[in-house]
Amino acid sequence: MFMKESHHSIGLRTLEDISAIILHSHDLHETLDNIVTIVAKRMGTDVCSIYLLEQDGETLVLKASKGLSKASINRVSMTVHEGLTGLTFESRGMVMTDNAPAHPRYKYFKESKEEKFLSFLGLPLFERKTPIGVIVIQTREARDFSEDEISALRTITFQIGSIVHNARLLDSIQRTEQERAWFERELAKIMNGDTISEPPAVKKTDKKSSSPPRMLAGSAVSAGFCRGKVYILDRFSDKVIKVAKVGTKADEHHKLSLALEKVKIQTLYMEKRVSETLSEDDAAIFHTHLMILEDRGFSSKVCDLIDQGMGATRAVHEVVHHYVQAFSAMEDPYLRERSADMEDIGRRLIDCLEGNDKTAATLKEKRVLATDEIFPSDLAMLDHDKILGIVAEKGNMYSHVAIMAKSLGIPAVLGIPGLMDASNVKDEIIVDGTSGHIYINPDGAIKREYERLERDHAGRQKELEGLRGLPAVTRDNVTIVLNANIGLVSDVRVANMHGAEGVGLYRTEFPYMTRSTFPDRHQQAAVYRKILEAFSGQSVNIRTLDIGGDKALPYFSCPHEENPFLGWRSIRVSLERQDIFREQLAGILLSSPAGTPSIMFPLISSVDEIRQVKEILASVREELELEGHELREDIPLGIMIEIPAAVQIIEHLLKEVDYVSIGTNDLIQYTLAADRNNPRVKQYYDPYHPAVLQSIKRVADAATKAGKKASVCGEMATEPINALLMVGMGIREFSLSAPSIPVVKQAIRSHSIPECRTLARQVLACASSVDIRRKLDEARKKLLV
Repeated sequence: MFMKESHHSIGLRTLEDISAIILHSHDLHETLDNIVTIVAKRMGTDVCSIYLLEQDGETLVLKASKGLSKASINRVSMTVHEGLTGLTFESRGMVMTDNAPAHPRYKYFKESKEEKFLSFLGLPLFERKTPIGVIVIQTREARDFSEDEISALRTITFQIGSIVHNARLLDSIQRTEQERAWFERELAKIMNGDTISEPPAVKKTDKKSSSPPRMLAGSAVSAGFCRGKVYILDRFSDKVIKVAKVGTKADEHHKLSLALEKVKIQTLYMEKRVSETLSEDDAAIFHTHLMILEDRGFSSKVCDLIDQGMGATRAVHEVVHHYVQAFSAMEDPYLRERSADMEDIGRRLIDCLEGNDKTAATLKEKRVLATDEIFPSDLAMLDHDKILGIVAEKGNMYSHVAIMAKSLGIPAVLGIPGLMDASNVKDEIIVDGTSGHIYINPDGAIKREYERLERDHAGRQKELEGLRGLPAVTRDNVTIVLNANIGLVSDVRVANMHGAEGVGLYRTEFPYMTRSTFPDRHQQAAVYRKILEAFSGQSVNIRTLDIGGDKALPYFSCPHEENPFLGWRSIRVSLERQDIFREQLAGILLSSPAGTPSIMFPLISSVDEIRQVKEILASVREELELEGHELREDIPLGIMIEIPAAVQIIEHLLKEVDYVSIGTNDLIQYTLAADRNNPRVKQYYDPYHPAVLQSIKRVADAATKAGKKASVCGEMATEPINALLMVGMGIREFSLSAPSIPVVKQAIRSHSIPECRTLARQVLACASSVDIRRKLDEARKKLLV
């Protein structure tokens, strides 16, 4: 999964609710009302209030509240130097107390009737590091908010700042539009000698009106900004299916046979085109489409319905709909998103059956694609140079289109409710693939804001671009290695673009996911060889298959387990299904002369597992050498440290391997007994728990003593302050998502080892994650990270 695991579930669920409800908000007032209502409900508090800074830069005004008297809205105000809310704004940090009236900065406002609320937790709202207001939650009883609640509210405030900023922009634009309309009307009255009226108050926008700009929210799947005219990508509708002519059974079977052959040829063309444009991995989806089209089970289901008197078009629609429903009901998000592949196949078959395939979509000029759902075949057939951006009502980060858009560098936002009702071919649109927002018919203020953002982004990128060829060396000349995490061949370009020094984690399960059967050793060797050649002279750390838990393959059924993360997954699958494991090891060994590989084994818990793995690897090597293959001799072997058992016996494990890599995502999960995919316990998934940090320190110390390398891979290291913290613990190598490398490199080059060690010493002395977060916040300000 591609979302940061450190965010708490309550915060993420609240953001999802806020994003959904904003679609139904007409103005700033309604947006703020919806936000405070949702936050109070999710946080389980009696009060949630939002105070915003006025234009004078000195006054905070209560703009919305769930729990305080409605009479106080827009009436309660204070300077930034008054009250607990002012203290929150002034300090730019958290203010918390379980007895607000007793606090020396407490200020009582009669209108609010807040004297009955004892607890107070306030956090500032920021827009691009500039404070714009404060969010406050309160409860009647005296209560210390937990570290998880504080973390959840922080997660929420990160996004609310930009939401409020955008809502204010739209509100300002709406007011300007209404004032303009009023002046036009009054000018006409003056010309006619009529009496002029008072300027109108701002009215709520009619949602169906096309004149004012609109902001919609979805899932950000490919980062970047773009602006341009809309191109509506039309789809066949249910009407086509209902009015499709039905001939004799023989005619319908013949039509189906011709359509299947035509779509197969079309699919082969798409596979070849995408393979040449992007990579074989990106094109593998069309190989999967081909396998479905050639599957007798699929075609026989359609033929059975034709034999029952149904037309070919309707029969294809019914069978595809059945498959789509089956995929949509699956728990695994990757498999659930495969329903889009079935819809893609069904749409192309029906287009062929109805003769709609003769007029393919073409772009004559650069446009933003807008549609209800975009499929891989759409991107395969269109001219990529003319696609400015992609927006769609359906889809998410797991869709193949999201992967292809990232590979092409096209900004994309998917899963936007109400998109097609809100847009038409005359519209101009701004796509923010970084935040997941789009703006239809943006007015001058929004355009200027995004022009500024694009300039800032370009300036920041230019600044970081200058670091690409420079090493990650601390101010006192200690080298830190920054490698990339990759999963597909298309990730190579992104890794190189961001200055990766090699591959610290190659997730080999990703190529398996895009296929319909297990690839054999030669197919795997071809993929691994491409990765090794792309990183010539650099190390590529190949992790063996890590399936189970939250990763499944469509053609390999894992047994149902009450808790799959504590069940049959990862190295346990490999050791039990040695036929699969031996094929993968053979593929890695066959590709080894092409570069500098190392092999890493996940979820290791004992010395016995390592010894068994080494025996299997030696056996596969002997088999290949007897067949006459030339293999690389010096392939380092490593393991992932992901569970407490491995931390406890780290000294013994280090004797068996050449290096270790700390997988922070799973280490946090297993150390704290918190399934990160279970919303009921996700608030306990805490990367700043002292036990997690002490575990990392213990592994780093043991590796240093043994003279072995210990690296860190996982989302923790993508935060610059976390990277500095772990450098202070003794870590000298990281593997990150490639876009995070430049900012982490900048932080490393700006600080020294003594600074990092001081930070680590202070943090490791903390007894709670609340204290740790506070210490890291202080360090961010001091170290300017």
